[in-house]
Amino acid sequence: MRDRQLLAWLAEHYVLSTDQITEALFPSPRSARLRLATLHTIDAVSRFVDITTGDSQYLYALGPLGMLVHPTAYNDPDRLDARPPRSSIDRTERIVASRRLAHLLGTNQLFTDLLAYARDRDDVELARWWSEQHATAAYAMAGVRPDGHGIWRAEGREVGFFLEHDNGTEPLATVLRKLRGYERLAEGGPCYPVLLRVRSRRREANLLHALAGVPTAMPVVTGVHDEHPAAAAWTLTTDPGRRRRLHELPSDHGPDSPATNPHRFTRPDTSH
Repeated sequence: MRDRQLLAWLAEHYVLSTDQITEALFPSPRSARLRLATLHTIDAVSRFVDITTGDSQYLYALGPLGMLVHPTAYNDPDRLDARPPRSSIDRTERIVASRRLAHLLGTNQLFTDLLAYARDRDDVELARWWSEQHATAAYAMAGVRPDGHGIWRAEGREVGFFLEHDNGTEPLATVLRKLRGYERLAEGGPCYPVLLRVRSRRREANLLHALAGVPTAMPVVTGVHDEHPAAAAWTLTTDPGRRRRLHELPSDHGPDSPATNPHRFTRPDTSH
C-alpha cells in the first residue's frame, strides 16, 4: 500500500526528495533508505542527486515499472501539452532539466509536511493533494493555475485551499495578478483561501501592504516557507493582526466544487 501511494504521488507530482518521502511515509530515515533502494533496484522509481541545494540526498521520480503502473502520469513540468515521454528516462530527464525543479520541491514540501503531521493523529487528514496540472484542469473554467490544491481536515473543520508558492523571482504585481482567476472562481464556485507562501518576512510584509484595504472575493492569506503549514503560520490580509492555523482559515466549498460534486471537475485517472 505504501509503495502504491508513493508511485501515485510521483505520477502526479513528478518528484519528491528522500526527506519528503521519509517524513510522509516512513517511521525512520533508515527504513526509508532501505525501501527506496529496493524500489530503485526493481525499477519502480528512478533517482538522481538533488542539484537544487547541493545536498547529497536523492530525488525520486517514476522508474520504468512505475510508468507501467501509471501510464497516464503527467509528462513534463514545464509544458502541459508536451508529448508523452518515450521512456521513464525521458520523463526523468525532463524533470531534472526543468527550470521549475526547485519550485516543484518547494510546493511539494508544504504537502509532505501536512502528511507527516497527520500520520499519527486520528482527527487530522490531508484529504486531497492535487498538482498544478490537476488543479488547472479541474478549474479550467475560471482560468486559475495554482501551484497546488488541497483539502485539510482538523478539529472538526474542513478547509480547501490553493497554494501559490513564491520563491521571490517574480515582481509583486505579477503575484497579485494571479488573484484575478480566483476572483472568477469564487463567483458561484468554491471560495477557498489562496495561500501566498513566500521566502521572507519582508516579502510577506510587502504583500500585506499591497493588499491592505483591497477587497477580494476569496480569502487571501500570507505565510513564510520555514513555518510549518499546520501551525499558526497564516495571516489573512483582511486581519493582519492575528496568525491562524490552516484549519482556522475561512473556506466555502460552494455548490459545484469537487468536494461536493467530484464528478464535475475531477480529471479521470489522476485523482490521487
